[in-house]
Amino acid sequence: MKHTKLWKRTHRFIDAEDKNFKLIFFAFIIGGIVGSTASLFRFLLEQFDSIRTSLYSANDSIILNWGIALFFGVACLGISIYLVRRFAPETSGSGVHEIEGALDGLRPVRWKRVLPVKFFASILSLGSGLLLGREGPTIQMGSSIGVMIKDVFKQTDEKSNPLISAGAAAGLASAFNAPFSGIIFVMEEMHGHFKHNFFSIAAIMVASGTADLVSRFFVGASPVIKMAIYETPPLSSIWLFILLGAVFSIIGYVFNKLLILALNFFSNLSKNATIIATIITGIIIASIGILFPNLIGGGYNTIRLAIDQSYSLQFLLLLFIGRFILTVFSYGIGAPGGIFAPLLALGVVLGLAFGNIAALYFPNEVTNPAIFAIAGMVGIFAATVRAPITGLMLAVEMTYNFELLLPLLFTSVAAALITTQLGNQPIYSILLKRTLNKSREDDVEK
Repeated sequence: MKHTKLWKRTHRFIDAEDKNFKLIFFAFIIGGIVGSTASLFRFLLEQFDSIRTSLYSANDSIILNWGIALFFGVACLGISIYLVRRFAPETSGSGVHEIEGALDGLRPVRWKRVLPVKFFASILSLGSGLLLGREGPTIQMGSSIGVMIKDVFKQTDEKSNPLISAGAAAGLASAFNAPFSGIIFVMEEMHGHFKHNFFSIAAIMVASGTADLVSRFFVGASPVIKMAIYETPPLSSIWLFILLGAVFSIIGYVFNKLLILALNFFSNLSKNATIIATIITGIIIASIGILFPNLIGGGYNTIRLAIDQSYSLQFLLLLFIGRFILTVFSYGIGAPGGIFAPLLALGVVLGLAFGNIAALYFPNEVTNPAIFAIAGMVGIFAATVRAPITGLMLAVEMTYNFELLLPLLFTSVAAALITTQLGNQPIYSILLKRTLNKSREDDVEK
């Protein structure tokens, strides 16, 4: 009798382990598909960026130049928003909050709609010059691919959580060539939604690593942000990094508040008013792109120029204010796109301004102002998303500045702690609550 019970228990254990090892196999498939999809996505975005740049910098007649540029911007944005509102409203914005809702079983994942709409609508919205990033779309597409694999292989609903999580990690990893950040993002930002166990963690690791491997094969292995590798600053300068974190704690608080206000404003517009707002937004972004190209786009070009060029303090502050307003405006309109890249650009610009001021008054403490640009990336991410470890790893993996881990740690913790004391909630938690409330209101109206 005892032997029979032991055999049954052992048999159930082996069956469970077999199912868990299948999860790792599925994670490998997810990583490969996400990496390939993200690579194609990045390639097409580069083509659209080249087209936009050539249109906005053309030297033909002024009327023809402006006419074509404005038409391009308005058409791309208009088609993008139409695709989202007509076929898959859940693809608006970054989609990260939708993933968190799906992990809790509160939001459906209609991958047959989400994948094509998010892919093409995001190319158009980002191609128009909106201040949005590619990481939001790749994260949501990655999670949708996770559900697709679950459906194709006819897995039970209990596999949804780890497969969605694996796809999300793979999406972030392939967007930034940052596999460890993809893993940490799921474990930290989605900790209240992601179901931790040995095999689910192994799954996100396998998916993230595989996606990054595939992405590096197709688009290259160089760091996303190319800059010098800096030595660790003197320990006596740590207080400056803490002060920078405090500054960004306030910036993050203001950013989150304004972002929700912008979303509420545009979502409450009538159909005709939305069309007019879309046209006006397209015209504004295109006009700014022609006159001030550094103010539009995801921010990678802005980061490179800010670090390479010796911009004045006044210009850096104006650049920060301009991109801050346009980022809130771009996300608020409801087009698909992430906020990671625009936030990192804001962090670099203001961090560099802070570094220049610090170098002026405390020259012995500042070996290079650009170090604070990297700290700014960490600070603004920790303050808005309130995922300090993810922000820390993103900055390090994207710049290869592993020597700066210690000072960046203090900036990250200071920004996250102080913004929490101010009452600032994580932006994706706010967005999820907003989406669920809106869904309930729509159900009541029906």
